[in-house]
Amino acid sequence: MKSVFKFLVGAATLTVAQATSLLDLCTTDHVKSIIPSSGSIYGLLIDTSSITANAVYNASTSGDSDFPAATYDICNVTLAYSHPGRDGQVRLKFWMPAPNEFQNRWLSTGGGGYAINHDESSLPGGVQYGEASGITDGGFGSFGTRFDTVFLRANRTIDYEALYMFGYQAHHELSATQNSMPTKCCSEGGREGFSQVQRFADDWDGAVIGAPALRYGQQQVNHLYPDVVEHTLNYYPPPCELEKTANLTIAACDKLDGRADGVVSRTDLCKLHFNVNSTIGTLYACPASSTQKVLKRASVTDTAPAQNGTVSKLGVLAASKMLDGLRTLDGSRAYIWYQPTATFDDAQTQYNSKTGRYELDITSFGGQWVVLFLQLQELDNLSSLDNVTYDTLRDWMELGWQRYEDVLQTTWPDLTPFQSAGGKILHYHGESDPSIPADSSVHYHESVRKIMYPNMSFNESSEALNEWNRLFLIPGAAHCSPSTNQPNGPFPQTTLETLIAWVENGTVPKTLHATVPSGPREGEQQEICAWPLRPLWKENGTVMDCVYDQASIDTWDYDFDAYRLPLY
Repeated sequence: MKSVFKFLVGAATLTVAQATSLLDLCTTDHVKSIIPSSGSIYGLLIDTSSITANAVYNASTSGDSDFPAATYDICNVTLAYSHPGRDGQVRLKFWMPAPNEFQNRWLSTGGGGYAINHDESSLPGGVQYGEASGITDGGFGSFGTRFDTVFLRANRTIDYEALYMFGYQAHHELSATQNSMPTKCCSEGGREGFSQVQRFADDWDGAVIGAPALRYGQQQVNHLYPDVVEHTLNYYPPPCELEKTANLTIAACDKLDGRADGVVSRTDLCKLHFNVNSTIGTLYACPASSTQKVLKRASVTDTAPAQNGTVSKLGVLAASKMLDGLRTLDGSRAYIWYQPTATFDDAQTQYNSKTGRYELDITSFGGQWVVLFLQLQELDNLSSLDNVTYDTLRDWMELGWQRYEDVLQTTWPDLTPFQSAGGKILHYHGESDPSIPADSSVHYHESVRKIMYPNMSFNESSEALNEWNRLFLIPGAAHCSPSTNQPNGPFPQTTLETLIAWVENGTVPKTLHATVPSGPREGEQQEICAWPLRPLWKENGTVMDCVYDQASIDTWDYDFDAYRLPLY
């Protein structure tokens, strides 16, 4: 007896007879035959000549941070569509599970940085759970074309169609269907997930969102903050000095969570009890190195000699200033920084072999944002930081916030439509993330709580929010991955499976299951606490408990008084 197999194409759900084998279903002719005769779906015009389909058997993945190893059969489909009245086409790629494996689920996958997709690397995370999975190129010309390369037109004006496609529309067109779940996407992909939840509540049953790149106005400029600290102090620390500072912080704060395992599960206790000044005078040593640095259109090699010295007062002053986060010259807070124990990636300096000294190395993440998206110049980076002050950074943050508030800021805090539709959010963030502050996720989560439950106490509103929207801070984890500095740290690899159980079976993830992926404790199973509860190991580090600690919670609470408007 034949059942129904849903085939998702460009924001539509098409119904076809479920064949006895993947080979019967997965042909170009068959896919073409199910396109409406008008070729139009929700106003999008399908180019039938672009359709391809081929079956792939016994495909496999060894797994990664986002999903476990698996073997599967798929139908690989590509096609393109256009918007009537507009130039250009949008390309889509779908992986369909075998008919007998399909569970009537859809998984939308996002990108990272200025890439709107990760090509096929995220798709295995869906098909292994019986989900059709897809990616979009946003209409940028190819799956490998990044948004930043098409953002400006030749006359130095913004291509608003590309901007809004990147911001949220392309993913809406890819995935606007019932019985859907966004993927476990991280960073820019996490922002894309929230862009859908905030705007298209009825399209989604649930979302797994990792370390989302929210608050573009602040987030992108924030990468420049350590460079301005170094430039202001006129001190450019050798990379080994800051690396030593971070490692000493980890060592000093390790036991504060009740367990000595090289993983700092409580960076809030680290803030309360560790003074970075205690690292002054400590010896450091690093071998000569050669590292590849990827720029916008090319890569360069940075070389540095062996580094030997002691952690200096100036080095610690720079680290302290960075850890405090951006304040304007009058002391008002403009943004937050990474938690102690995060590596100082944005503060990296470069060695000048001619002078024998380390010097400023402006991070392209922040520099490109300023020159391209704020100054509308087709450049890769700022040429210098002369005359750039902490106030300048605040002004740049406010300009980006205002210019892109409705498309890239992605911090709309009222998720009532999504909650009312029965949606579930599983939100996670590495606590030692050195690229997007863990507190960025906490601040947005708390903004949702305050807006949606204004007349409840903190505990009552937190409980109400956790009924459908849970945040998990991953101990020791870096940006969207485990941290090499804290190798015993756990990482959640099956969050999509957890979300499915929550959405379809009502199994509430009171804690988040995680596995230690490497290090001496490789394979150890751990549970991650749901915010606002914090982990605390007891009985000589053998039992983990999730505890309420008001003093710790307070360390995550910031008032951004450098702005007149509330920053969600």
